[in-house]
Amino acid sequence: MTAEKDLHTLLATMRPELRDGEFVYVLWPDGRPLAGGVSAAVREAEGLTVVLPRAEADSLGLSYDFVAAWITLQVHSSLEAIGLTAAVSAALTGAKISCNVLAGFHHDHILVPVADAERALEVLHELVAASGDQQPAPELVLRSEEPADRPAILALTAAAFAVSPVTGLPVQGVPEEVGLLAELFDCEDYLPQFSIVAEQGGEIVGHVISTRGRAGELALLGLGPIGVVPRLQRHGIGTALMRETIARANAAGERGIALLGDPEYYSRFGFVAASSLGVEAPDPAWGAHFQLLPLALWPGGASGTFRYAGPFGVAEPYTDPAAGRDTMDRAPQ
Repeated sequence: MTAEKDLHTLLATMRPELRDGEFVYVLWPDGRPLAGGVSAAVREAEGLTVVLPRAEADSLGLSYDFVAAWITLQVHSSLEAIGLTAAVSAALTGAKISCNVLAGFHHDHILVPVADAERALEVLHELVAASGDQQPAPELVLRSEEPADRPAILALTAAAFAVSPVTGLPVQGVPEEVGLLAELFDCEDYLPQFSIVAEQGGEIVGHVISTRGRAGELALLGLGPIGVVPRLQRHGIGTALMRETIARANAAGERGIALLGDPEYYSRFGFVAASSLGVEAPDPAWGAHFQLLPLALWPGGASGTFRYAGPFGVAEPYTDPAAGRDTMDRAPQ
């Protein structure tokens, strides 16, 4: 029988079964031959740990602290499978049940406190049922924004910015990014091919906009805001929007993209401190957080202070928005 690697299949088809009896972990006496029905053993520098039935440990006079129920996940999981242990332990953790995992060649085994055995089985059966009901996530489609999309985009932006990435606190009223975005849609520096939505299952789940900016006479793009619906943040949608923006910008012959954000995050896309390329931030206090990605046609020898599209207005003092990372980043206003 071929061992299964696909996590969805593993979760949907596993059959948690409770092994009869109670089991304990004991430190086997050094130099003593193994005896009794040892079910598992781990050799460490400090000694040999064995798992065996509680009754046998008692008969051999071995001490223990933890009494466990043994649950076997009846699915033939590959030793290279990714995520099964994490999914099972996360489900049990959510139910406040501790677990110890033993991986065998054919199956994974979970040892839980004996008092929690029945509840653990319920949690694992719920996990199986939920996994069986799940369908593969719809394909993520990246496309240009259309005017009919704007109400959904503004609603998405309001949700994405409901908690400020700057302060970490709930925003009172409508986030200012919503008004900014509405103005960007109608300003002379709006570039329709750089207003990009991420759509999944017919729902708009992410959006990024880049508008015309300049450093001296050099035309550049100013990226932001970028937002993702809260329930799908940190699922790679922000990354996909960034990569699509960069690909489109290169194809259009743009010279570079400027943004304000977390250097650690944006360096993965090739962004560097804008000042290192001769482009200064509107506010010098932004320092290395004001970044620029030189594209394929970067001319070199650039100089000047970057100017965002008109609706951004006068720059405010900089506060690090690193908490937002790929859920949302915006240029200053």
